[in-house]
Amino acid sequence: MAGSGEHIKALVRSHGSGDDDAFYSVALQVAAQAARQGHHRLATDLKTAVERSRADRPGKVTSIAQPRGDLAELVVATHPAVGLRDLVLSEPLDGQVRRVLAEQRQRKNLLDHGFEPAHRLLLEGPPGTGKTMTAAVLAHELSLPLLTIRLDGLLSKFMGETATKLRTVFEAAERQRGVYFFDEFDALGGDRAGNDVGEARRILNSFLLFLESSSSASLIITATNHRTILDRALFRRFDMVLDYELPDTTQATAVMRRRLGGLASRIPWTELAADAAGLSHADLVRAAESAAKSAILTGNARVGLDDLRAALRSRHSGSCGS
Repeated sequence: MAGSGEHIKALVRSHGSGDDDAFYSVALQVAAQAARQGHHRLATDLKTAVERSRADRPGKVTSIAQPRGDLAELVVATHPAVGLRDLVLSEPLDGQVRRVLAEQRQRKNLLDHGFEPAHRLLLEGPPGTGKTMTAAVLAHELSLPLLTIRLDGLLSKFMGETATKLRTVFEAAERQRGVYFFDEFDALGGDRAGNDVGEARRILNSFLLFLESSSSASLIITATNHRTILDRALFRRFDMVLDYELPDTTQATAVMRRRLGGLASRIPWTELAADAAGLSHADLVRAAESAAKSAILTGNARVGLDDLRAALRSRHSGSCGS
């Protein structure tokens, strides 16, 4: 067929870049051309294949099952199943997360009035306090893929070409709507007083340039466990800064009860306040899981107070949240 060579090249390019929408568009162009040339069976088969492939996507989630090309080296794509109901945060923080969702859901309305929805977020706080889970929840609630970029690994693996790799990620964010989660941001955004020259300064400046020029098509989220080492000038580059803290007694109870479900009936939660104090969300989840397994292995239908207390004390003695 005339023009089929160009179509094949376009198919290869779109497949290599992971752009499924472009791939399907070219495939339908091939089908239309086949129909015009009288190859009706081929046209029908192509259209059917495209429709079935699109239908196989998980729900209405934008699919990046496996990033391809250069992007495959840089990101890990997932489709999280955790929603707002699974996220236990303080009331102010919960309100900020809901505001981000509201602005993203009303994105077109805001843009029509000349306003961009919040899409550049900095999450900061101790390990295990819900930063990664927040990114997952935003992706799930917006039916978008979560693409995670570990900045510490990016720096160590691609030193000398990190800025180029960052450009690849931000260009993907323009083409493919998603939640792009840059973890370990302190690896990149540490106080620039020590980075006045050299590669680290150039990488940071490149990241900030890409960040400022990014459109609201995707959510760009960065996370750090060490806010105090970040250059203060960085904070104004973000639309919102979300501060995470260790859970209070009420939140700690909610985290454990949610994880244990029906196994947690008749537990005097107030008696566990001292044991839960100082533990992160991640530690509390792991303690609840450990207590549940202990109960199951001993043939009990419910988790007891002693099981939970022992599990919480174990988290204090040797483990830390992540």
